[in-house]
Amino acid sequence: MASGSVDRTLAALADPHRRAAVDLLRAQPLAAGDLARRLGLTPPAMSRHLRALREGGLVEESHPAFDARVRVYALKPGPMDELKAWLQQAEGLWSEQLLAFRSEIERTRES
Repeated sequence: MASGSVDRTLAALADPHRRAAVDLLRAQPLAAGDLARRLGLTPPAMSRHLRALREGGLVEESHPAFDARVRVYALKPGPMDELKAWLQQAEGLWSEQLLAFRSEIERTRES
């Protein structure tokens, strides 16, 4: 079963605009306005998506020294690492289930 942090990560990634923002942030930190322009979103819509990503623990915000009004977003690796670990566990479970299923089919064919 997924932990609370994995649940939050999956919820944050459920929206295609948020996944697109994560893809852009993989290359470099970006200001909220730059993200909105690149994704074709209004500033209020981008703000809602960034809030969901922050609450999901996927991004962190900072303010450049030259302008405290500008918010720059960067990815945080921890939640994605937890998600990858959970997915690896799930993959292992499915692999075991499929191998057992295959063995059962082969056993019944031989009977």
